[in-house]
This record gives sequence, C-alpha cells and structure tokens, in this order.
Amino acid sequence: MEDESASSALVTGCAGLIASRTADLLLDAGVPVVGVDNLNDYYDVALKLHRLDRLRSRKGFTFVGIDIEDKPAVDKLFSEHAFSVAYNLAARAGVRYSIENPHVYFSTNVVGSLNLLEAIRRHGTKKYVLASTSSLYAGQPMPFIETLPVNTPLSPYAASKKASEVLAYTYHQLFGIDVSIVRYFTVYGPAGRPDMSVFRFIRWIDQGDPIQVYGDGSQARDFTYVDDIARGTIDASRPLGYEIINLGGGNNPVTLLELIGKIERQLDKEAVIQHHPFHRADMKVTWANIDKAARLLEWRPEVSLDDGIARTVRWYRDNLPFAAKIKV
Repeated sequence: MEDESASSALVTGCAGLIASRTADLLLDAGVPVVGVDNLNDYYDVALKLHRLDRLRSRKGFTFVGIDIEDKPAVDKLFSEHAFSVAYNLAARAGVRYSIENPHVYFSTNVVGSLNLLEAIRRHGTKKYVLASTSSLYAGQPMPFIETLPVNTPLSPYAASKKASEVLAYTYHQLFGIDVSIVRYFTVYGPAGRPDMSVFRFIRWIDQGDPIQVYGDGSQARDFTYVDDIARGTIDASRPLGYEIINLGGGNNPVTLLELIGKIERQLDKEAVIQHHPFHRADMKVTWANIDKAARLLEWRPEVSLDDGIARTVRWYRDNLPFAAKIKV
C-alpha cells in the first residue's frame, strides 16, 4: 500500500454529477481520490463516461469499477486502500422510477450503505459523509429545517434514503463513526442528469421539441448549482459527531415556468409546452433552511440560478453534437 493512500478520500458514484464534481474539488485541493462506480444504465452511460474520462485524466485519481451492493468487492476495496473519509454519493436516484422498480433502490441505497458502514467500522475510517435528499420533507412546513420529522416519504426512493440515514445513526451510536448527512435540494449544472428538468428543458428548447411539464408548471424547487453542492459536501467532512445538514439554494423557490423562462433567454429560443397530469409522488415545492450549514460549515451557495443556467447552457453548446445525442 502506498503511503499517500492513508490520506485518500473514497468517493462512491464517482461518474455521477455531484460525485464527479466532489472528486474534482478534492483533487484540486491535493487530496488523492479513489472513485468507485458500477456505471449502471439508469440514464445514458455515455454521459457517465464523459464525466469519468475527465477524472481519469487527473493526477491522484484512481478508478475502481465495483458496485457497493457487492460486499466482497467493498471489503477488498477497503483492504487495499486506507481512507480518511468516505463520501457515499452512490445512489439510485429518481422519484418516479423508484415506484416502478423499488427493489433496486433498496439494494443500492440501503444494502450498499450497510456494506460501506461495515467496512468503515472494520477498517477504522474516521469520517462518513452520506448524500441524502430533500424528498424526505414531503408534507412538512417550509422552509425545511433539519429538525422536522421526516416519517412520511412519498416514494420508495425517499424511503430508501431515510433508511440509509437511520443506518448511519446506528453505526455512529454503536461504533463512534463520525457522520455527516447532507440533504441535497434539486442539483443541476454542466453535464447534469438527463432525467432532470434543467438538462431536458435545455435540450428540448434548443431542438424545438415540446417541453413535457407534469402539472401546471407552478411547482417550485430550491435549485442548487452543483459546484456549491460539491463544496458543501467536502465542508461536511470535518468532525461533527452526527449531523444532518441541508445543502440548498436557500432562496425563494423558483417555479418550473420561471426556470423555463430563464433557459429561453439563454438560448434565445421560445419553448413549446405540453402539460401532463401532476405525478402524485412529486413534491409541490421544496425550500431549504440553510442556517445550520452556515453555522456548522460556514457554507452558503455562491452561484445564482441565472449564472448557473448560463454555465449549464454554455456546457451544452460547447459539447455539441455529443450533448444533443444523450438519451433523455
């Protein structure tokens, strides 16, 4: 084992949007990163490889192609590397698909998390950072604060993330693992997920295809730029004991119709909108109280939605024709 491995960071799901940027920022800070990903086909693998190829070109990055559901593979990983911190950013995401295929959400988000916690316990990794979701706050008063009860998840996805949070608490209590859980609010940015609204709206407006909107477009989100999320995730790796921390825009939520207007202005094109019935598993509005992140992490988002949309549209244009061929 190389000496530098003692200060390595583990980043699971490293080909994903948030994890790839988190790995980037760690590498920028001189932290060696071991990234793992199973490169599943929930969305177009070409986009995951696009992000992964950039990481592979960087000094200090090591890729291991494993699935965190595979306990022997996780055990082998921890036997071969010593990690100062494990960022568990691998997850099956997406509210609607979790209703169609709930088992895979629990096998990745719960069993996978358990495999990591067991390896962390046995190998003495000091810090565990778990990515969670604002979807847990369904039905709670806004802005959402971390002390709210989150016992009424509306989807198997949200239920699986609640379960992974509870597991992390158990391992903190039993084995003294230092845990930070970061609840993300609607993350977007360059090379973003093609199953989410920002990527799809940019693509559809640019190509002149009708935008598919579920509901009347008044549903609103606390959009948060990916670099802000990655920075907050790394900030959460400091010793905290056990904390749950919101990472979100923290401003008044923006409706889908407002978002569409911002994208129209960046592309200088007009959207054609097709409305569909509102999906019962979707939340009407999300809005983060981020006072705790400011207090514990000295973190606040720095990239405005207008600036973030401009950067995302720029990435889309700079990466044509590749970006126009990604399956949505």
